[in-house]
Amino acid sequence: MTFSLPSRGKQSVLLIAGILMIATTLRVTFTAAAPLLDAIRAEYGLTTAQTGMLTTLPLLAFALISPLAAGVARRFGMERSLFAAMVLICLGIALRSLPSALLLFVGTAIIGCGIALGNVLLPGILKRDFAQHVAKLTGAYSLTMGVAAALGSAAVVPLAQHGAGWHGALLMLMVFPLVALALWLPRLRAEAPVALSSSGALHNRGIWRSGLAWQVTLYLGINSLIYYIVIGWLPSILIAHGFTDAQAGSVHGMLQLATAVPGLLVPLILPRLKDQRGIAVVTAMFCAVGSLGLWLSPAQAALWTLVYGFGSGATMILGLTFIGLRACSAHQAAALSGMAQSVGYLLAACGPPLMGKVHDASGDWQLPLLACVLLSLVMAVFGAFAGRDREIR
Repeated sequence: MTFSLPSRGKQSVLLIAGILMIATTLRVTFTAAAPLLDAIRAEYGLTTAQTGMLTTLPLLAFALISPLAAGVARRFGMERSLFAAMVLICLGIALRSLPSALLLFVGTAIIGCGIALGNVLLPGILKRDFAQHVAKLTGAYSLTMGVAAALGSAAVVPLAQHGAGWHGALLMLMVFPLVALALWLPRLRAEAPVALSSSGALHNRGIWRSGLAWQVTLYLGINSLIYYIVIGWLPSILIAHGFTDAQAGSVHGMLQLATAVPGLLVPLILPRLKDQRGIAVVTAMFCAVGSLGLWLSPAQAALWTLVYGFGSGATMILGLTFIGLRACSAHQAAALSGMAQSVGYLLAACGPPLMGKVHDASGDWQLPLLACVLLSLVMAVFGAFAGRDREIR
């Protein structure tokens, strides 16, 4: 993946490095806990639904904080707001790792607040500083995010089993936001362009009345709903079908890696297309096929996980790219990002605990996986609308 940088040279390289390192924190610090959920549940005596709250709390934080992120950036600036996001993630990791069930939930919620700021502001900063390279850089940071998440999911179980325990394994994830803080610190002193002005409030109000904005929002939101059901419960689904904890953690890592692969491919394909309707539908169907395979043939979970992961990762990249492509300014991109991620994560927050209760009631994972198949088909419909070549006016 190559592209020419603006003339700012070294500053642009450092800015991209900081963006990519921030991207590593936006998934791994949350999803890497999934392979350890059974150990956490056993230590604290949690029910399946209570354990699902560890997945739901960050999603609720995403939904609540996302609409506020653009206003925070207008008041304090993009750079300071992203720095604060990394500090929040570090604080949350520290609290979550302490031997307390209460702090486990409090720390998880704080991590969600930090991730929410980063999720909303990164598309805005790409629209501001790299408007001609939105698709390629969105692919790059999605790839980085997926690779980091894969490493985290694959590493936490061995770390926990070889002396660190699950507390220590989760604490070690702090390396990602600490490195991001170190790379982002020079940005606090840089003379960066003003990202958002008071006129952004007009975009915040108007964006909610746009049909196209709702199509982008629901395409990205349904993908988030399905993704967090699968990412939260996949290890438990695999263990229920005879996989060991280590095997489940490895397949979970494969899922994260599969979501990263489209970051290499999708940005190369998009410039060749007149619009994105076809690719939006096809990638949603990958999610449907992967979910269907996990339901009907769990013994081939590795294959279906790769299929689902590829589709989910491509759909996420498209959804994030739609934010930049459908918006007509950085102000509007931030407003659309806040709307899409607020509504999307509010939907997603319902998924893990609801599917946990469905599992407890039915005794298996067939109904949750069937729901993922049907939701993927609905997502394909919204993708056909969101992929049209037009901007929000």
